[in-house]
Amino acid sequence: MLAARLASVLALLMAAAVPAAAQAPPAAVAAGEGRPVGPLGAGESAAFPLAADRGDYVRGSIAVAQGRFDLDLQTADGRHVRRLAAGAEGRRPFQFVAQETPLRLVATARGAGSAEIAITARIPAAAQRAPETEPLSPAVGRLGRDVAEGRGTDAFWREIARAGTPLVEPGPDGQALVTFLARGARRNVRLVGAPSGDHEWLERVGDSDTWVKSFLVPADTRLAYQLAPDVPDLPGSARERRLALLATAQADPFNRAPWPDDAPDAFNRESTLTLPAAPPQPGIGAREMPRGTFATFRFESARLGNSRAITLYTPPGFAPADPRNVLLVVFDAQAYLTKVPTPAILDALIAQGRLPPVAAAFVSEIDGETRARELPGNADFADVMAMELLPAVEARLGARMPAARTILAGSSYGGLAAATVALRHPERFGNAIALSGSFWWHPDSARSDTPEHVADRVARSARRDVRFHLSAGRFETAHGGTPGILETSRHLRDVLRAKGYDVSYREYAGGHDYFVWRGALADGLIDLAPRLGPHR
Repeated sequence: MLAARLASVLALLMAAAVPAAAQAPPAAVAAGEGRPVGPLGAGESAAFPLAADRGDYVRGSIAVAQGRFDLDLQTADGRHVRRLAAGAEGRRPFQFVAQETPLRLVATARGAGSAEIAITARIPAAAQRAPETEPLSPAVGRLGRDVAEGRGTDAFWREIARAGTPLVEPGPDGQALVTFLARGARRNVRLVGAPSGDHEWLERVGDSDTWVKSFLVPADTRLAYQLAPDVPDLPGSARERRLALLATAQADPFNRAPWPDDAPDAFNRESTLTLPAAPPQPGIGAREMPRGTFATFRFESARLGNSRAITLYTPPGFAPADPRNVLLVVFDAQAYLTKVPTPAILDALIAQGRLPPVAAAFVSEIDGETRARELPGNADFADVMAMELLPAVEARLGARMPAARTILAGSSYGGLAAATVALRHPERFGNAIALSGSFWWHPDSARSDTPEHVADRVARSARRDVRFHLSAGRFETAHGGTPGILETSRHLRDVLRAKGYDVSYREYAGGHDYFVWRGALADGLIDLAPRLGPHR
């Protein structure tokens, strides 16, 4: 009897030991694999070891089923390496190069939610190759001669560390010769945000540790850029190879003007160049003034089949019945609340008397796939903005805003949406600000002889009661067989004016760049302000 009891106890102990295996650390996530995340409560995290070697290029995504998530890359002992996604909704892709190992992915829920992490590609360093080289600036040419004569680069880099980057030299006809520099890359360096309007490869100086690329630019240039060292050249499509630069793109360590200041790491920070003749950016850097207030609400649309965050800004002392009130609706909320500090710009310009009271609604794009589906010429999205979102915003403001004092604004696809939504619903949106609008876009159904769909639509339609402010960067010219934003914006401006539209227009010595757009948005609001119609 005793032996039987002992055997039963032993069996129970062995059975109890089985679940302990479930507590073992999760297996490393490898290429082609995914891992469920959650459900997690607010502030809870889940960590997943990553199968990667030093120098590997890794690409993946986090797909959020419910809630919002941050995704971070950490070392195995929990040290932060890189923020891969912030407040992600929908599907958010990521990529990086493993500079150290072992690594892990850590997903943190901002509210109760669940998601899935997937690794879609892992390319070892041995499968990556270097690019061709390009000419040097005169200053770097002297460095090249020093390198050829065995004198090295240390003296050159001591001077660069003192002066900061990029290197700026006088150019012909009042232009500036700007040279971007990098040190220490093994195989290649790519410049993200080049004045050419494309991403450019830097040239290695002999067999040294120095890489360079020079451009002649206008004296009023302003731009933001990153350097991508040792970019993987992948065996995938041309687009995949091009996007791989985002895996290593980071701030220039020798640049003296990083942006933004509060970025969590160098990969989420850019470096900037502002030449002395660059125009001022109204409202940037202002201090000591009354601040507006914020509220965030969820906006659900059965027609679009999704839910998104809307951030509502109201200016100091906002009075719903004030006939001077203006409502600004801005696409790409995350960027226009951070990279373009729109609320702070509005605070400053209102306090300075350059704008009337402006309330603003910032519309989340949810994720890249949703943005690409909704913003370019989507009639359902336009109808939802006019018939569902605008009434929801007005209800929270306690005021109905007339179309004459309601402004749609955005950049790139957001600029395209500002124009097309206003043209479809001029009874609700009487003003549109398009910053570097993607007016090269056309639907698949468009005629082959009319690639500029919006300009063609304006030319063939009756004039609508909409005012426009358009802007473009002088570096946003055509390349890769796609019409340039600069040329298509100029063309749309001319077509609008020929049809009798009220249009203001500006160009900047810059590119497709939030660092430029933060001034361009302020300029657009200031240009529109005296042209706004009465409050009815």
